[in-house]
Amino acid sequence: MVRGRDACWEHCVLVDATRQKVRCNYCHREFSGGVYRMKFHLAQIKNKDIVPCAEVPDDVRDHIQSILNTPKKQKTPKKPKMDKTVANGQQNSSSASGGLHPNHGSSGQHGSTCPSLLFPHPSPSEQPATDDAQKQKLDDADKKIAVFFFHNSIPFSAAKSMYYQEMVDAIAECGVGYKAPSYEKLRSSLLEKVKGDIHDGYKKYREEWKETGCTVLCNSWSDGRTKSFVIFSVTYPKGTLFLKSVDVSGHEDDASYLFELLESVVLEVGLENVIQVITDSTASYVCAGRHLMAKYSSLFWSPCASYCIDKMLEDISKQEWVGIVLEEAKTIARYIYSHAWILNMMRKFTGGRELMRPRITRFVDNYLNLRSIVFQEDNLKHMFSHSEWLSSIYSRRSDAQAIKSLLYLERFWKSAREAVSVSESLVKILRIVDGDMPAMGYIYEGIERAKGAIKAYYKGIEEKYMPIWDIIDRRWNMQLHSPLHAAAAFLNPSIFYNPNFKIDLRMRNGFQEAMLKMATMDKDKIEITKEHPVYINAQGALGTDFAIMGRTLNAPGDWWASYGYEIPTLQRVAIRILSQPCSFHWCRWNWSTFETVHTKKRNKVEMEKLNDLVFVHCNLWLQTICQGRDGKCKPIIFDEIDVSSEWPTESEPSVPLLDDSWLDNLPLECRGSP
Repeated sequence: MVRGRDACWEHCVLVDATRQKVRCNYCHREFSGGVYRMKFHLAQIKNKDIVPCAEVPDDVRDHIQSILNTPKKQKTPKKPKMDKTVANGQQNSSSASGGLHPNHGSSGQHGSTCPSLLFPHPSPSEQPATDDAQKQKLDDADKKIAVFFFHNSIPFSAAKSMYYQEMVDAIAECGVGYKAPSYEKLRSSLLEKVKGDIHDGYKKYREEWKETGCTVLCNSWSDGRTKSFVIFSVTYPKGTLFLKSVDVSGHEDDASYLFELLESVVLEVGLENVIQVITDSTASYVCAGRHLMAKYSSLFWSPCASYCIDKMLEDISKQEWVGIVLEEAKTIARYIYSHAWILNMMRKFTGGRELMRPRITRFVDNYLNLRSIVFQEDNLKHMFSHSEWLSSIYSRRSDAQAIKSLLYLERFWKSAREAVSVSESLVKILRIVDGDMPAMGYIYEGIERAKGAIKAYYKGIEEKYMPIWDIIDRRWNMQLHSPLHAAAAFLNPSIFYNPNFKIDLRMRNGFQEAMLKMATMDKDKIEITKEHPVYINAQGALGTDFAIMGRTLNAPGDWWASYGYEIPTLQRVAIRILSQPCSFHWCRWNWSTFETVHTKKRNKVEMEKLNDLVFVHCNLWLQTICQGRDGKCKPIIFDEIDVSSEWPTESEPSVPLLDDSWLDNLPLECRGSP
């Protein structure tokens, strides 16, 4: 691979020369196949398994597209001498036939191949005169769209929406003369139509919940003074549906009120469909959740796993030596990121890798920041000793000299490596559960792995690893652990059949307790008792070559769906347990939207219409998240988790709905008595 000649190398970095593996400087995805495949990634052209880059700047994307659209220069072969009459005859024949008119389709974001590769452009001298006019049309269209964005203060991130190009394509399909929907139509009939489409999808979801079960998510927020809101949504492997938001101001500490609220949502979704309810871990929600389980024996209540594991990391950071090194790492990062020139220089030396990850929770940010600094140790030292740095005005300043001294302090690096090693497994668990994918089958094993890794790092010396174990156990045993987690680990074939994992007494008891809760009828209990040994001993279809390979190649729920047909009662319970998430933290609601809904007095009709818009807005946002992962569940391999890759919580949050002026003078058909 020759790196010097290709302009694409300015936007990616070579990771593995033997496998021709390169990394994008913008989204940090890695691809094998060299710089050629990276061009399609940067140009946002889907090609086989290449995912278009969501972070590439527009000017870079356009530049790479132009490179792909430019045909390679070919050597002009020497023309053989021919009789003039023959040449004239060929020329006339070509003219008569009209020549070849390739279809120069746009190489847009959603194209499966690059049209320019299929239809090479003719040389400039042969370009039809209409090309300039067409280019002018395209430029004018781009400008009109840009003006619409600028005039209406539409966030530029809206151009990343999957609905953006869909809208443009639909308009183009209508052809010239299409008239855009009016203000009145948008806020009335079209709002109703889209709401109806979402409700139709909701009906389809309900049918699938009968097989997979679902989880009710209860996100709460408070401004710390007088306002408190709760958002209810329901999730299952193929997607998440926003239900409603509720103003609980003045009742946030009332466990009885919260219990009744949770109960009403569970009954609305269907008690037969709901496997668990996930809430905050404050005392009032804990009490409400336990009351819910007492009344409905088949239900499980769990606190948000992301929150609890984040609290483990927070508790570890209170260890004096950990707190010191985390603060020193923040000092290094803050200094670099506070000066544009230094930041650009750092990116050059790290190959575009960032040190800071501001969109994840605060304590995970701290550990990932420290981890990045440890991984970039050599590059950072090289940067601060490079002639370019030494000749800069910054190098002579006292704050820069303090940072450089810290980077060459052996005590800092020793503590940094130790803190990264201790926290790495917990950060991996957090990465696993920090999403809307079913992670229920992995959290129990993850905690055991984390403790084992910490003990191994300290070579079994109790006085070193036990303080960290105590922190983990306190949160895990008193706050997070549930029989549902133990049962999910027991039913996860990649764990249960793994000879290196010990099935302990607590896991077996958790499985038994979960089965008693979920098997509500005596006949189901009898069937599970009969079927249990078949799973234990991998008999029948569970012991075939395909089933054995599928233990690690398939997601646990999919494995049971494929191979558990000979033990249908246990199969159904296993699928319903293994199809659940552990967290709601991935769902980054924009709370200002709900402040708009709940802080201003409105009449009944206005409130209904605003709730309709919020319902549509939130569900369309959730659909983009689901589309981003194609609704597919993938097996989780703990050792292959890359915590440096993008986290779900780093995705764009829902956009706030701040303008409510559209509610004024609603059409007559929308109006009613106040």
